[in-house]
Amino acid sequence: MKPVLRSQDIPLASLQKLLMPYTLEIATVAVQDSIPGSYWGGEEAGLIANRLYLRPDTPIHSALHEACHYICMDGQRRAALHTNAAGDYAEENGVCYLQIVLAGYLPEMGRERMWADMDAWGYSFRLGATRLWFERDAEDAQRWLLQQGLLTSGDQPTWRLRA
Repeated sequence: MKPVLRSQDIPLASLQKLLMPYTLEIATVAVQDSIPGSYWGGEEAGLIANRLYLRPDTPIHSALHEACHYICMDGQRRAALHTNAAGDYAEENGVCYLQIVLAGYLPEMGRERMWADMDAWGYSFRLGATRLWFERDAEDAQRWLLQQGLLTSGDQPTWRLRA
């Protein structure tokens, strides 16, 4: 297994274009600096207000995961967002599902790579693998995204934030 895809491995413009409809801005920091708003620290992406913070070594799966937290949280939490995205179990599953959907819109990543990177990083699902979860056990996550107006019935993003 090759290492996970990192922000230095893709053009920043690809990620900016993907996240533009969600009014999420990308801010970069030098590799030797701490990432502002990073809940987990280290190379993990950070969130403060509508800014997604990345270093060159930040995994793309982390960037999309945090971006999807921003997309999936309600407006009240989004207005006070600093570091801890919080959210409940249903929202966390929705975040994981949406990050896989959005990965399909990044030519440098795609769903297959996202599944592999999530597995390599240690995301855990009942069926033991991200792809198996997504294809066979994520109906609740998909339904939650549909109910929140974040996904269409055809499994396409609506490009809107949760109200």
